[in-house]
Amino acid sequence: MFPFVNIPSSSWSLFNHLVMFIHDTEDARGFRQWNEVGRKVKKGSTSFKILVPCFRKEKDEQTDEDIQRLSGFTTANVFRAEDTEGETLAYERLQLPTHPLMNKAREWGIEIKAVPGNTNHFGYYSPDKKLIALATPEESTFYHELCHVAHEKIIGKLKRKQDPLQEIVAELSAHVLCRIVGKDGSKFFGNSYRYIEGYAKEIQMSPHSAVLHVVSDVEKVLGLILDTNHLRNGRVNHERI
Repeated sequence: MFPFVNIPSSSWSLFNHLVMFIHDTEDARGFRQWNEVGRKVKKGSTSFKILVPCFRKEKDEQTDEDIQRLSGFTTANVFRAEDTEGETLAYERLQLPTHPLMNKAREWGIEIKAVPGNTNHFGYYSPDKKLIALATPEESTFYHELCHVAHEKIIGKLKRKQDPLQEIVAELSAHVLCRIVGKDGSKFFGNSYRYIEGYAKEIQMSPHSAVLHVVSDVEKVLGLILDTNHLRNGRVNHERI
């Protein structure tokens, strides 16, 4: 994965992370915190509130040492990174490698960007933002998200959250794309098998049965991504992609 970054929200509670998610951002800070990294809040931007714990100092009855006890909560105003301007942030300087078929995503109006390493995901596709976010340079993750995009174009709209069959389609299709563009993909086989196995269990199927169940959808996804103009004698036309 890309390096983890130390930003104020990294230590926030789950509740505050949910508040930040609702406000459609992954980085929010107070006015002074933005100034400290050389950024200013744009004129007219609206803040939102997060909960901040308040502590009081008191003596421990057994040890007679000073300790901090939670006395309650207050609120603080924070602004989204998207509502600031100025110096480039550290995680904005992350560079993605150039993978074959990235142009296909951009042709469909999908933005591709690198995001910091984290404990939640290797990457994700946001239909609302038309965005593929990647927390790793590994090509298999990009192809997994690209296949979600193609699947959405075929069925009209993806189901919310991580639907088991949609995830199996994307993972299996990604492996095929790795092979087609000249990547071995074998280093991902174990993880992918466990990934498919986990989702297959959710629908009470074996991994093999689940794969056979979605083969038709995988074919459609690959057909949309790799049209006949992209293939010459079974090999990818790298000049086109």
